[in-house]
Amino acid sequence: MKSKQSTIQAIVCFSMTALLIAYFFPREVKFRYQFYEGKPWRYDLLTAPGDFPIYKTDEEIKAEKDSIRRRSIPYYRMNPDEKTEQIEKLRANHSGSIKGRTKDALYLRYIENQLNHLYENGILPVQQHEKLKKENVRQVHVLKNNVAGLRSTADFLTAKSACDRILSDLPPSLDATVLASFHVGDYLAENLTEDGEMSGRILNEQLKNVSLSNGMVQAGERIVDRGEVIDHRTYNMLRSLKIVHESKSAANRWLVWIGQLVLVFGILLCGGLYMATFCPEIFFRRGNLLLTLLCMLACCLLSEIFVRHDLLDLYILPFAIVPIVVRTFFNSHTALFTHLITVLLCSLLAPFPHEFLLLQILAGVVVIFSLKELTQRSQLVRCSIYIFVTYALGYLSLSLYQEGDLGKIRWTMFLFFGINLVLLLFSYTLIYIVEKLFGYTSPITLIELSNINTPVLKKLSETCPGTFQHSLQVSILASAAGSEIGADTQLIRTGALYHDIGKMIHPALFTENQKGSVNPHQDMPFEKSAQLIIHHVTEGVKIAEKASLPKAVIDFIRTHHGTGKTRYFYNSFRNAFPDTPVDEKLFTYPGPNPFSKETAILMMADSVEAASRSLNEYTEEKLRALVDKLIDVQLADGLLKNAPLTFREIEVVKNTFVEKLKTMYHTRISYPDLVVAKS
Repeated sequence: MKSKQSTIQAIVCFSMTALLIAYFFPREVKFRYQFYEGKPWRYDLLTAPGDFPIYKTDEEIKAEKDSIRRRSIPYYRMNPDEKTEQIEKLRANHSGSIKGRTKDALYLRYIENQLNHLYENGILPVQQHEKLKKENVRQVHVLKNNVAGLRSTADFLTAKSACDRILSDLPPSLDATVLASFHVGDYLAENLTEDGEMSGRILNEQLKNVSLSNGMVQAGERIVDRGEVIDHRTYNMLRSLKIVHESKSAANRWLVWIGQLVLVFGILLCGGLYMATFCPEIFFRRGNLLLTLLCMLACCLLSEIFVRHDLLDLYILPFAIVPIVVRTFFNSHTALFTHLITVLLCSLLAPFPHEFLLLQILAGVVVIFSLKELTQRSQLVRCSIYIFVTYALGYLSLSLYQEGDLGKIRWTMFLFFGINLVLLLFSYTLIYIVEKLFGYTSPITLIELSNINTPVLKKLSETCPGTFQHSLQVSILASAAGSEIGADTQLIRTGALYHDIGKMIHPALFTENQKGSVNPHQDMPFEKSAQLIIHHVTEGVKIAEKASLPKAVIDFIRTHHGTGKTRYFYNSFRNAFPDTPVDEKLFTYPGPNPFSKETAILMMADSVEAASRSLNEYTEEKLRALVDKLIDVQLADGLLKNAPLTFREIEVVKNTFVEKLKTMYHTRISYPDLVVAKS
């Protein structure tokens, strides 16, 4: 039932991931060909499937519109009533004063003629006159009685320059002093104003009439053949064909979405089948599955954002972070397969999917063999440099293979690869975040916890020196055995160092910490002694939880005795009271039993190391007999039934223990004393 429920949860997770990825996919129909100007055509002969226009590029349309804007002639509106009003005002002010004075009538007639001429040419406000001069506008359209006429801006004057013109054009027969008495400037006013609305309307009409195409391609017309270099004209034809193809398919976007969804779900299904078959511990555990799916989803969404909004280059994104993170917490096969699924999904968006796939797969393979285990920051730096070199050499060789011309290499790609390298270094921080969110324990954390200067281990060494020494010896035995059968040696080493921290509560209860012949258990009932010994497991768990140790380390504390018995006190009770019924729970550890290779190895190493101290001599025969006896008892009691160990692996562990114990307890030669010769 649990497996069925886990399978349903996994299917739901994969389906939701596929829906999210497909939802954010661009809805445009993908043109099946990839092409670049100046590069060879890599497909077969292409002919036009039908008539279609050759669309201008955005740059061409922009240049044409800019040219129209530069050539655009503004519109000005003339007020004809202004001339009439000003001339009538002149006559009203001076006609009475010049009656019978022929000379003054000549001045008045001269002024009227000049005003007629100047107002017909146009008088502008000073700001407008300066604007035309600054923008070097030579002609404008002048609207008079809603009829437009083209006029030269050289004829336009301001009120001041018009007044100066009247004075400068004065005939020799007339006196300028007398003319000044007429106050000509009072009758000069602007009669031209810019008509921005009309100018904008006409300009917009001209811009709208700009043709988006430049010629036509007839159905069946040859466009390009394999190996031909795509010149500017051919590039425009291909680009136009792509626009026509995508616009015709816009009505069927829901079909496009269905195709995207099925394709994305199919690729994810391959990943799911792999995990279900070869990595059930990932597929059937929700946290593990969510991490792998989130890695894929994050990369896909970032790729979609980059492509949709045309942000820089897709190679800036550090796709190699996926195998780095997955490899840190899982195995290499899962890391590589997760990376393959991720880059397959992202290649659906990449401009050149084949090149993208090639470079990303190479980078993923480099991660797998260069980062077997992330235990030091220098390993991550070295791995990032390897990835940069892989990208650079891969791109350079691929460009030379396709182009055969150094001049066509995009050197900015190496800058993108460099940015990618810098972003890869942030995976160290990302691993820490993933640890906290999902409760994982990375090799880096295990190494940090193995430092004997950590608060817990330092306190253990000070309060329980014998137990601390025992833990060190157990870590040596267990990690050596784990290395022989392919277990996680770093996890075993760290777990061994912490497995007995519960003894810090009552150190003197344990023989390795007792001084002299004082033994607190001498006057205690066997049941009480057993319970005090058993409590070091539960107390150790409390200390570990208070110190925020990872669950993977706490598991070693819980399981290092499993559900075994405190043999010394149990056997002593049975021997002392053979006819008394025994409550076995009082002598039994709470467990659980070991459930992994690592915890099982620690249980065996713990019992073997502790018992080996009681031997009188350390011959290979006695060591082997001790190891066989202890581990066989654990097997007979069923303490190792939940551990995924084979009989062959158990034999390897036994042999390793014997060899290590021989080394630990080998006899040292005695140094001879210096004999001083008598004189």
